[in-house]
Amino acid sequence: MNGSGRPSAIQVVSMTLEDIPRVLVVDQLSFPLPWSSATYRYELTQNANSHFFVALAEQARGASAASHGRRAWLNPANWFRPAPPAPPDPNRPVAGYSGFWYILDEAHISTIAVHPDWRGQGVGEHLFVAMLEKALDLGAVSATLEVRVSNERAQKLYRKYAFEAVGRRKRYYRDNGEDALLMTAELKGGYRETMRRLFAARPKGARAHS
Repeated sequence: MNGSGRPSAIQVVSMTLEDIPRVLVVDQLSFPLPWSSATYRYELTQNANSHFFVALAEQARGASAASHGRRAWLNPANWFRPAPPAPPDPNRPVAGYSGFWYILDEAHISTIAVHPDWRGQGVGEHLFVAMLEKALDLGAVSATLEVRVSNERAQKLYRKYAFEAVGRRKRYYRDNGEDALLMTAELKGGYRETMRRLFAARPKGARAHS
């Protein structure tokens, strides 16, 4: 949120090593078994199948960066895709993050989380759609993910974008032994156009762009 109490714009960009300390904060506030700094470093520098992103809060990025973000928003081609990495900035504010692995022609969404201060403002949906857009650019024809059976809010978002439950992984989560639903979507035909239409028609919280 900005100083006036109005939600600020969100920009999704590729995660950098400089983002890891702020990503760890979001991770620790979101999950009972957060990843380590070493894990994120591995994903960014050694795993060629990884694609990780952060959602940045525009209002704290400085005047020139904010101006660039508004200009980018004017170009419809930039509405969905994650932006390329920005110049390293150890202080850029991370409102959320996400990541997926692309193997053969499938995108497996491995993680997505939003800082508690930014939940309920569309940040998670923006990260989710940005990942799917990138997966489509890579040639993915399907996407999969696991989600806690109790996480109905996340399931609702995934079903909105045509993900269906196709299985159940017993005691998948190590912290409490909870089952996971395995969900998948076919990214074929007019999926990209349908996805963009759904995203554009979403209730407006934080005005998001990439």
